[in-house]
Amino acid sequence: MLKGISPLINPALLEVMDRMGHGDEVDPSIVPTRTLYTGIRMPAIGLGTFGSDSVSNEAIADAVVGAAAVGYRHFDCASVYGNESLIGRSLRTVMDAGVAREDLWITSKLWNDMHGEGDVLKSCQQSLDDLGLDYLDLYLVHWPFPNFHPPKCDVSSRSPDARPYTHENFMKTWRQMEQLIGNGQVRHIGTSNVTIPKLELILRDALIQPAVNEMELHPQFQQQELFDYVVAHGIVPVGYSPIGSPARPERDRTPEDTVDIEDPVIVEIATKHGIHPATLCVKWAAQRGQVPIPMSTKRRNYLANLTSVCGDPLTAEEMQAIAGIDCGSRLIKGHVFLWEGANDWRDLWDLDGTITT
Repeated sequence: MLKGISPLINPALLEVMDRMGHGDEVDPSIVPTRTLYTGIRMPAIGLGTFGSDSVSNEAIADAVVGAAAVGYRHFDCASVYGNESLIGRSLRTVMDAGVAREDLWITSKLWNDMHGEGDVLKSCQQSLDDLGLDYLDLYLVHWPFPNFHPPKCDVSSRSPDARPYTHENFMKTWRQMEQLIGNGQVRHIGTSNVTIPKLELILRDALIQPAVNEMELHPQFQQQELFDYVVAHGIVPVGYSPIGSPARPERDRTPEDTVDIEDPVIVEIATKHGIHPATLCVKWAAQRGQVPIPMSTKRRNYLANLTSVCGDPLTAEEMQAIAGIDCGSRLIKGHVFLWEGANDWRDLWDLDGTITT
């Protein structure tokens, strides 16, 4: 049950929140945190709100309330997910039930079709309006490419206006991101899905540095070089798809993809700890130092993830064993962001250390 509920709250709402209490909730004060370069701390685990094609927006909005009831305070949102207005209602329910706004950590993201002059401020304000908030704790540039594609399109879809990364244009977008901080609309800004070559340029030219870099991170795709780079530069790594995105659409799957939760090392360690392999992946992620943002609409799953992050740590030997199963299996490849003349999805990720143009 949520703590500190005001006696002025609608009795019907109180009844809803009470039904969520089972006595197994986690005290939010014991959830680990990561300290940003500003000195502000963010919870070291969040609830992702991207349902892909498999979960309704209503179910995700309900999960936000349920996750808050069991102890979550960090919610990772994005305009492109199409559910921020519903999540806004959930956040209002949570705050009406006694959780202070300053105890929540809310992230949103700028979508690719809003990189233009004036669009960043407009898009951020729309997210604020939809979420029912006065400010965001963190606002990210979702992808470094202003390459729009329609929702749920096939991986072969290509926008005729798609272009490779252009640093000059990205910095025009970033200047607007910096303006959001000056306006008081956001407290931190960050990047997502960027590589070391791109980050080198961004850090060189930014007036306000990224507070986080959100990227695909799971046991079989650990991105150690990028992980080490962002940490060395005072940037907190946030990891999406922490269990390997088993619910991603069929159109995004390729024959070489691996399955983290079926790896023998993961299964063995999970069995030893009496937890599901997916929960082990989340536990490993938080202990490694990144901020996992798993998405689940089932109470037993999001509670298990939170409980495991707050529980006894994995041993050094277990962490080393999981480090050894990294096989570079990128699952979110980004085909739809490719431009005319690109070879394949690898051109998005600057694998040779230079920005592909």
